[in-house]
Amino acid sequence: MSHEYLMKHSQQLFEKFSGKYIAIIGEEVITASESGIEAFRRAKEKHRGEEVHISYIPTEEELVTLL
Repeated sequence: MSHEYLMKHSQQLFEKFSGKYIAIIGEEVITASESGIEAFRRAKEKHRGEEVHISYIPTEEELVTLL
């Protein structure tokens, strides 16, 4: 589910969370952090027992490098 969410909302996520790790539950960004571990920890504190997906939203410079 999170893969489809990322693709569908990629532009908005890039504009808001560029350079951050985001924690997604279902189709909702729960938290964002510069650390993937921190984003996961915060999401699990608020939503125990739910499946959390962590994704990194690259910066514009990182995207150019990937191309």
